Amino acid sequence: MENITRILFDLFLMFAAAKIMGELFERGRQPAVVGEILAGIILGPHILNMIGPSHFYQVLAEIGVIILLFNVGLHIRTEDMLKLGSISLAVAVLGIIFPFVFGYLYTRIIAHSTVEAMFIGAAMVATSVGITARVLGDLKILDAKVSKIILGAAVIDDIIGLIVLAVVTGLGKGTISYVKIGLVLAEAVAFVIFLILIGRRVMYRFFGPQLLATRSRNAPFALAILICLGLSAVASYIDLAAIVGAFMAGMILAEFNIQFRLSVKFESLYDFLVPFFFIMMGKQVDLTIFAHPSIIGAALILTIFAILGKLLGCGLGAVGLGFKQASLVGVGMVPRGEVGLIIASIGLSLGVIGQDLYSVVVFMVIATTLLTPPFLRSMILKIPELTKIREEMEE
Repeated sequence: MENITRILFDLFLMFAAAKIMGELFERGRQPAVVGEILAGIILGPHILNMIGPSHFYQVLAEIGVIILLFNVGLHIRTEDMLKLGSISLAVAVLGIIFPFVFGYLYTRIIAHSTVEAMFIGAAMVATSVGITARVLGDLKILDAKVSKIILGAAVIDDIIGLIVLAVVTGLGKGTISYVKIGLVLAEAVAFVIFLILIGRRVMYRFFGPQLLATRSRNAPFALAILICLGLSAVASYIDLAAIVGAFMAGMILAEFNIQFRLSVKFESLYDFLVPFFFIMMGKQVDLTIFAHPSIIGAALILTIFAILGKLLGCGLGAVGLGFKQASLVGVGMVPRGEVGLIIASIGLSLGVIGQDLYSVVVFMVIATTLLTPPFLRSMILKIPELTKIREEMEE
């Protein structure tokens, strides 16, 4: 009874703090997601220490980001993805090459080994799509072309990031398994292509007149949940991020979004679960790393390179959209989030990188995560085409 009481109280604290901080930031014309992350930092073990340790909270956060990416996918039809696929691929590939090279060269310049430089470069490549997706969703521009390019590129980014992770982990252990790298690539490509080409056709057999004839209450919502969780589980099983499966699930159901009002049905679930992901992201932030001047200097430089890498690489990949929207794509791909931390933690656990380099990566992740939403919002509000889309959605 004590455990369930503590869990319920923690959930109450987290949800209340997320909503209060989100409201305060919204009133200050800043993205609510920044307030939710800061709420997690304040409640976390390094300030108030008011959230007890529990694996359940991590699971809840993972479900939250799965619902977030599923909702994003509902706004992107497979035709849109295929049309914009070449641009998204260019954005993703260049957005990985530039940060990796910057991180690798800087780490070598400050007298660290090649393997250490590889891990730091790898930690800089991954984009945390949850941050950007939340801002785009809050501003109601998920249907805009530039949003679809960013989100498509972020999914490709995750897939390439897994391959990079496989390579650097092999280097850290002293061996590289080309078979494993090839297997990861083959599984990822097969999973995405199968869902784009076959998944939508299969859905037509389930989402049709026969679904409306079922006696189950809210059958379209229940079936959408099953597909979302099922594909998330499959993605996780083949060593892809679960959010890739959730995004693809939403995308193959996008054809039925308007007919069955799936986005509307998911709103309450979204509003409840998604803030827990950002609270838990903030909870993991250790502010003690800011107390070391020597680390701060290196961390600031690496953070600048991390931002420039995405701005230059992703912006160059989207240059055909014009300067303003290409810049927006670059900024949208800047936040690193949990993926960068995972790569750095693997390097730390293998003994490849030390606590100093790990702290530098943590600083970079925190900075890119907190700085991106305000800049992204400000840029979006200055682009007339996107402002028009927002106004149409609000009517």
